[in-house]
Amino acid sequence: MTVMDRTKPDGDAALVEALRREDPDAPELLVDTYGDRVYRLALRITGSNEDAEEAAQDALWTAARKIATFKGESAFGSWLYRIAANAAYQKLRARRSKAHEIAIEDVLPAFDDAGRHFEPMADWSERVDEQALQGELRRVLGAAIDGLPPDYRTALVLHDVEGLSNPDIAEALGISLPAVKSRVHRSRLFVRKKLADYMKTV
Repeated sequence: MTVMDRTKPDGDAALVEALRREDPDAPELLVDTYGDRVYRLALRITGSNEDAEEAAQDALWTAARKIATFKGESAFGSWLYRIAANAAYQKLRARRSKAHEIAIEDVLPAFDDAGRHFEPMADWSERVDEQALQGELRRVLGAAIDGLPPDYRTALVLHDVEGLSNPDIAEALGISLPAVKSRVHRSRLFVRKKLADYMKTV
């Protein structure tokens, strides 16, 4: 079976080659290219600046050290995000914070027996442009995303913030494509519900 070429014209091929050659400038190029993105992902998973910094450093170091294990069957970014997500989840487990998490089913809008969302939500989109609301909406949006369970939060951030495709997210997180679609969809509903609840009060 021929592996589909998924190389993107974003310089990753040159970065990977530099890492493979053990080019002295390659680690710095890796940090410049992916450092901020890996940190943002780790921060969304851990909710801690310190843990996110450590997880990002661990992930970048691991990627540089284990570049020989990257076979090119998926995008380099997907491979790196998987390493970063694993490093962040390890930090999360070490803090044993999962006991304080909510079940997403407890806070999602209502679904019918066929799994369709049927609870109506008010259309407040026209008010988003009100300047006085924009700063507060950003805060509410951030809090809503942070309120998601880590697995759902990670899928949403990779999709809506980092712009990864569903197949790339599936590869990065080691989950099925339907699971990615479900997590992104349910996360969006959760965030929209939180924003709608806030808009009712202003």
